[in-house]
Amino acid sequence: MATLPNPLPRLATDPSGRSLGLQLPPGRLVDETDDGPWHEPLLWHAEKPSSPGTWKALGAPAARTGLLPVLVDLAGCRAGIEDWELLPGEASYPGDHDVEEVLAEYWRAETDGHVGDETEPFGVEWPGLAPAGVLAADPATRAAQVADAVNRDPGTWAEWIEEPHLALVPARRSSDIPAAIGWTGPLDYEEDVARICAVLRSWEDRFGVRVVALGPDTLVVSVAAPPDSLDDAEVLAAEHYAMCPDTVVRSGPGSVRAYAKELVGATSWSFWWD
Repeated sequence: MATLPNPLPRLATDPSGRSLGLQLPPGRLVDETDDGPWHEPLLWHAEKPSSPGTWKALGAPAARTGLLPVLVDLAGCRAGIEDWELLPGEASYPGDHDVEEVLAEYWRAETDGHVGDETEPFGVEWPGLAPAGVLAADPATRAAQVADAVNRDPGTWAEWIEEPHLALVPARRSSDIPAAIGWTGPLDYEEDVARICAVLRSWEDRFGVRVVALGPDTLVVSVAAPPDSLDDAEVLAAEHYAMCPDTVVRSGPGSVRAYAKELVGATSWSFWWD
């Protein structure tokens, strides 16, 4: 599939971004991967941590140029984002994967033919996709609100994001950002992050999700159309469990049934892969 032109190389000679209609603070173009230099910049990120209002002021105008905003957590990264071991060459195309097939495969692998307390109220059979939610906010507005919440007090998000910096990524959809930069956060669970992005694409369509923040092994998304009933939330919780069991079992309440209660009306979802 044809890719969009990457505007990032223009920032090499115009760091301010004025030629793109932007006013960027000092930042870095990143083309280093775990396999060596990439053939073009993967992302730009600001040198200083972001603050409330940064997403709206810089991210929204950048999106009109084909550069989508995301907060990247650089806490403890001596070499910057290169410490994340980016592997864009290992990612396939998210549109090549069927979300039902991906999630059903994850579910079968986790249940392994056995019913347990973790997957209640469901058994070994994949329960299918949750119905779409009803938009309670504009997805772009909700993303800015969640980004501001992360920026306002990173301490309250310390389990997920500690030192957010605004980054700009050339991508068609917010849900494709992890694959576009070769993010390896779920590497021990899924080697091809594009399959995770296929799930994010489906959530983008059904729940108005936007990728707001990434850490070395964490993901935060905004949600503009959350489930408004527990029944729908339980099916969605099964999707979350299939994609990221640790979020439900280790950092969450321990079961799909209990976790579902946290999803009703939630404006953001967070994921962590051990």
